[in-house]
Amino acid sequence: MPAGTRALAFVAGANHRSSTVGLRDRLFVDEAKAPLVFEQLARTGIAQAIVMSTCDRVEVQSVVTDADAARDTVRALLARNAGLAESDLADQVYNLSGDAAVRHIFAVAASLDSQTIGEPQVLGQVREAHRFSQAHGMIGPELDAILQAAYTTAKRVRTETEIGRRPVSIASAAGRIARDVQGDLSASAVLVIGLGDMADIVVNQFRAMGVTRIMQCGPSRRTEAAARRSGFHFIPYEMLDDSLSDAEIVVTAAGTGQFLVGEDSMRHALRRRRFRPVLLIDAGVPGDVDPAVGDLDGAFLYTLDDLERVAMEGRSTRGAASTAAWDIVDQEVESWRRAHAGRDAAPAIVALRDHFEVLRREILAETPDADAAETTRRLIGRLLHEPSRVMRELASARGGETDLQSVEQMLRLIFRLDDRDDGKQD
Repeated sequence: MPAGTRALAFVAGANHRSSTVGLRDRLFVDEAKAPLVFEQLARTGIAQAIVMSTCDRVEVQSVVTDADAARDTVRALLARNAGLAESDLADQVYNLSGDAAVRHIFAVAASLDSQTIGEPQVLGQVREAHRFSQAHGMIGPELDAILQAAYTTAKRVRTETEIGRRPVSIASAAGRIARDVQGDLSASAVLVIGLGDMADIVVNQFRAMGVTRIMQCGPSRRTEAAARRSGFHFIPYEMLDDSLSDAEIVVTAAGTGQFLVGEDSMRHALRRRRFRPVLLIDAGVPGDVDPAVGDLDGAFLYTLDDLERVAMEGRSTRGAASTAAWDIVDQEVESWRRAHAGRDAAPAIVALRDHFEVLRREILAETPDADAAETTRRLIGRLLHEPSRVMRELASARGGETDLQSVEQMLRLIFRLDDRDDGKQD
């Protein structure tokens, strides 16, 4: 960041609350496309940025000097890379700057801005985006400091509240239910539908319990790449109904707002399985499985609410933990704000100190044989020369009385002159 410019936190993007799944799918930035995005950002003056591109969000977290220009730049970039007109983004893209952007970055790292609060992968996703940007020269000291503070915030949230344990409890509940329904999970095949983070949590639990046969399917164009990355067998979306009969466990996490597993398709799958039981875990927000599926013989349907009831005493615990977590975020934002205000003042302090040092040396060079009293008298006169001249100009300027009063008040505050008054001042 150039000397004399003010670093401003800035975030722009679309998340699960502001946008549709379809838009986020168009906006998605994979690792192959990210270097081009960095190049475009740098070319427009945004030299520090990370790109968070997950199922929940596609957003740029950055440090800029002009929030308005950054808003226009990022909005245009997102639209261009998605092959959309800026008007297509409508109100689905948000922009935050200053303390609001810092609060958002902290909340994302602490997994308070996710579809499922407390997802443990989110912090890892932020760290990975941080490392990726650093490898491409897009991390400077200002953005790095914000991200380090975000990690501190996330650590406090996970250690000082119950939120950090919530997703693990859900996964453990899913594991216990799966064992009750299917017995030894090493003989079970799992079909994953969608790319939601909650599916990863549940499937990782199943893998730890011995599951080795995992298939992945979904409406997103990114599904095949995600399946290959995870080592899962990819199933084209149009073959979903045929694949239902091959799975002992079905985990959904697409959240498209439409039922991807319907009553008829599940009934046919159960017939092909000769009614051997199928456990369906609907982790989609909103749900992916028609609730009527739960009434079919051989189908055991559990939603996130069901898993929460198994794993926790109730939603009140989550609400209390969430409130405490947001309190921690706000505390850390306030700490950041105070520290940042101190950093903003630092260049002026350094410049003032350098100016005083130059004048000190000039006086010593001009009067090498003068005693301390004469030297300090000359130094004080030299230090006060410019401030006195400026205040005289303000006093004589038309309408300058208000400016003069403001400067005088600031001088009294900076040098604590009122603290030194002993009642003798006129």
